[in-house]
Amino acid sequence: MTSFRASTGRHCHNAVSPLHSAVYFAPERQDELAALGLERGAMSYYAGRAAPLGAVGAGTVTATFYNFNHEHVQRYIPAAWTIAAPEAVRAAVLRGVDGMLRRLLGAEVLASKELDEAASLAMRATEACHREARPLYAAHAGLPVPEEPHLALWNAATLLREHRGDGHLAALAVAELSGIQALVLHNATGGAPTSALFMRTRGWSAQQWDAARGQLRERGLLDEAGALTHAGATLRGEAEALTDRLDAAPYDHLGPAATARLTELAGGFSGILRAAGAFPAVHFGKG
Repeated sequence: MTSFRASTGRHCHNAVSPLHSAVYFAPERQDELAALGLERGAMSYYAGRAAPLGAVGAGTVTATFYNFNHEHVQRYIPAAWTIAAPEAVRAAVLRGVDGMLRRLLGAEVLASKELDEAASLAMRATEACHREARPLYAAHAGLPVPEEPHLALWNAATLLREHRGDGHLAALAVAELSGIQALVLHNATGGAPTSALFMRTRGWSAQQWDAARGQLRERGLLDEAGALTHAGATLRGEAEALTDRLDAAPYDHLGPAATARLTELAGGFSGILRAAGAFPAVHFGKG
């Protein structure tokens, strides 16, 4: 039963999550936040993702984002809130999402009964999400649900992503992995964003990255070439299994048939986003 729940829940998450994360590469989001006066890049990212938390300080952002260099966060937070209030930032993000989905999915898909069905299924799954010990999820869950189906779907994808993400951070803490160590270990799988993107967007230097690699080698989690060892793969597997357990409720609530249907629908929409170039290939792959 546990493995069935894990495979179906994780598979559904993998289909749904790109519907949220595509926005981080979308020029529409950057343009909307820049129009408020926020700097493109790190400031816009931190402010846009943290806005549901309110005008929090750098410590809260570092804690809830987990794998970002605190010194890097401090350069932009709380300064961002002196430029634009969190409520204005959130509204700008939604405008960016709207523009992105209209461009990448197209009017026919946005008006389809399948998209409306996917939004309904995803929102139903969020009914079983828990706020306890999940600060990013809880912050997003306190916001109004957009009326338009494509924005409601993005909102639900965000809730499901942050719910799983908050649980995953607990699993990383149990595994005794620091933020940068978790990034290096993830990068070693070859299926993650490149180390260059991780370092640039998270504010880590090459020296800090190399130091984390050394620490993971000392623990026997990476070999001398920087590849995952059996112990490293096992630790990652244990962390993912714990994440699955902590994230089972939404998919148990939805049930097997509806979860499979949401996976099918969301996977199709995510495929359209990928085919339209939502995730630049240069940012992904080992390195």
